[in-house]
Amino acid sequence: MKIIVYDDFYRDEMISMVMAAREALGLDPSVRKDLCDVKANYLDKGDLFWLCVGVEKEVLGCLGFSREAGTREAFLHRFYVKAELKRRGIGSALLKTAEDAMRFCGIDAAKVHLGHPPEVWYESYAFYAKHGYTEYAPRYLIKRL
Repeated sequence: MKIIVYDDFYRDEMISMVMAAREALGLDPSVRKDLCDVKANYLDKGDLFWLCVGVEKEVLGCLGFSREAGTREAFLHRFYVKAELKRRGIGSALLKTAEDAMRFCGIDAAKVHLGHPPEVWYESYAFYAKHGYTEYAPRYLIKRL
């Protein structure tokens, strides 16, 4: 597996992976509009987005961030890993890549907004806590970089 900056070559594969990941979580399998054009919604704005790609060029996971205007903070977005591949280090590798890039870009705080209720999103809450994120408001977590 390798982590790469988003490439449109993988767009349809990524969207399929996200739909399957959402369905595995019991969510509506539709995807947010920003994923239909990652280049315009992330890369062209100076933000970043990554894919974890397997040896067969299949998309195993994705994660992006967008800066908060006027601050040195950024929100993580669209963090998905194929359901059957969770707990194999893919999410941790994507998160480390994003945090390292944020530091390099002068961002000193990573934020995330999680779903409700927490009982449904327990995996996300536990994952971020394991990686040093703390709650600063209901459903919002932060990590100082």
